[in-house]
Amino acid sequence: MKAVLQRVTQAELMINGKIYSSIQKGLVVLVGFSHQEELQTLEWMKKKILSLRIFNDTDGKMNLSLQDVGGELLIVSQFTLYADSRKGNRPSYINAGRPEYSEVVYNEFIELVKKEVPTVKTGQFGADMKISLINDGPVTILLEKESEDQ
Repeated sequence: MKAVLQRVTQAELMINGKIYSSIQKGLVVLVGFSHQEELQTLEWMKKKILSLRIFNDTDGKMNLSLQDVGGELLIVSQFTLYADSRKGNRPSYINAGRPEYSEVVYNEFIELVKKEVPTVKTGQFGADMKISLINDGPVTILLEKESEDQ
C-alpha cells in the first residue's frame, strides 16, 4: 500500500464540475493498493497517518498529529501511485491492484479511519476527479508499506 499525504489548509474535490467533497485544515491522502493487502497493512497505514507529527505547534515546530489538531481527511484512491516508469515513456501499472479488488480495500480503509477521525471525506472510486488544494508548508509525505506476503 502506498499513500501520499499533503498537509492542507483546505481542499476541494470535484466530479463532473460539481463539488463532491471538501475539507478544511487536515490532510489530503492519495492511496494506492497492490494486488494483495492485509488488514494489518491497512491498520499500520491508518495509525501512521493519524500519528505523524506534521502539524505545527505554537512554536512553529512540526510536533502535532492530525488528531492533536482535530484535522480533517480527504481520502482519494489513486492507482497511479503504483506506476512503474523505469522502462520506456509509458508507465506500467502491473503492480497496482485490479479495480474490483482495490475498491473493496479502499472502502475497508475508509471505514477503519472513520472509527478514529470525526471528519473523513472521500473521492469516488474510478471517477475522473479534480482536486484543488492549498498545500500548507508545503508538506508532502510519501508512505509505503508492503504486506508481509509480498
